[in-house]
Amino acid sequence: MNMQPKHTSDITDAEESLKLQQAQSITDSDSATALAMQNTLLTPRFYTTDFDELDAIDVTPVRAEWDRLIAQMVSDPNKGHFKKNADWDEVDWDGMEPALKKEFIDFLVSSCTAEFSGCVLYKEMKRRGSNSDITQLFQLMARDEARHAGFINDALREAGVSVNLGFLTQKKKYTYFRPKFIYYATYLSEKIGYARYITIFRHLQAHPEHRFHPIFKWFEEWCNDEFSHGEAFALLMKTDPKLTSGVNVWWIKFFLTAVFATMYVRDHQRPVFHKALGVDPDWYAHEVYVKTSALTQQIFPITLDIDNPRWQRGLERLQKANADLAEAVENKQFFRKLGAQARAGMAFVSLFTIPVKKHKCPDAVLMEPAY
Repeated sequence: MNMQPKHTSDITDAEESLKLQQAQSITDSDSATALAMQNTLLTPRFYTTDFDELDAIDVTPVRAEWDRLIAQMVSDPNKGHFKKNADWDEVDWDGMEPALKKEFIDFLVSSCTAEFSGCVLYKEMKRRGSNSDITQLFQLMARDEARHAGFINDALREAGVSVNLGFLTQKKKYTYFRPKFIYYATYLSEKIGYARYITIFRHLQAHPEHRFHPIFKWFEEWCNDEFSHGEAFALLMKTDPKLTSGVNVWWIKFFLTAVFATMYVRDHQRPVFHKALGVDPDWYAHEVYVKTSALTQQIFPITLDIDNPRWQRGLERLQKANADLAEAVENKQFFRKLGAQARAGMAFVSLFTIPVKKHKCPDAVLMEPAY
């Protein structure tokens, strides 16, 4: 009997998926793994948290919506999707412009690390917990993130590089966040991930001449996974009204500002990549902010005033300070480094102190992808 080898896109258990990817690590690239190992303000992080507190969550207040979301995730609409097929065009990596190749590989490695960091966190909750509602959710999310990471690594191997995910699990520095901070950060990461991917996907639908790599064809289903994960975290926050009221609104504002600002600075580090896509980074950032702000109104009682003149000016000052900081670090210019850090801090404070827009959140949380 001719048995087809398993592929990460078909595997429903995150542990099994990661074992398969670890078995492929003989082809992994030291340079890509080293890039994924970096710990800066702009690189994806690995998180750990109080798993006992997570395990104690009671989803009774959102039971109807919870069961509906879980049923949709259990149906596994994207099983088998994240692998190369006839739509996967041949990529001329050797003929790709060197600057574009460098920035695109950086984008893929960063994306792979971000997806994998989610998988590690979700898998750990599934392993440690005893609450069947919570462990089932995190098992399903870990399954999706493992597939995404495996798919990106497949794309990277064509360029002769890939990330040793098993090595990252053991060696990457972990950052501890309280559960509520995990909710805010991860919810925003999933929702902004949806907004980013769908914006690129729709743009390339309209302008296929800019689709310089086939992986962008998979972005619609990919971002729908991100959307579902964001819905899950919105429901987790809905179980406890204190998480989105009182002093915690200030924490929500902080995470909104930090995530939006980090995205802006990171994207402006890849000018050749965005030029190849036919995307102006400032336009792209605003599109993503608009979409993300609309989505987060489902659970956050505030949105940032991204149309305030101070907003764009603050982002530009932050981006310039970060560029100067990177140059000062590279040239070992201590005082210039301190000056750039101070300017970056002041730019962030300026962004954070812009008055927010307030609104009433809807009683029903769940939404459907609409962009």
